[in-house]
Amino acid sequence: MTQNLSIPLSDLQPGDEGEVIQVQAQGQIRQRLLEMGFIRGARLRVEKLAPLGDPMELVIKGYHLSLRRDESACILVQRVA
Repeated sequence: MTQNLSIPLSDLQPGDEGEVIQVQAQGQIRQRLLEMGFIRGARLRVEKLAPLGDPMELVIKGYHLSLRRDESACILVQRVA
């Protein structure tokens, strides 16, 4: 039996890859995240973290973007091997 364990994007480390399961943010933040490509099924990779862990650099849909930890905590992902 396989389990689809979803975790917050903020829990991923550099080099980890994931697939977006759900965006839990509300309002304008949710709309902005969806416009940036955080839609169900989108694959992403964590490139690196800033020295204090905030923000994190991601690659999603072929482009690099930085996202704050509090924003990334609103995105549920499933690890991809």
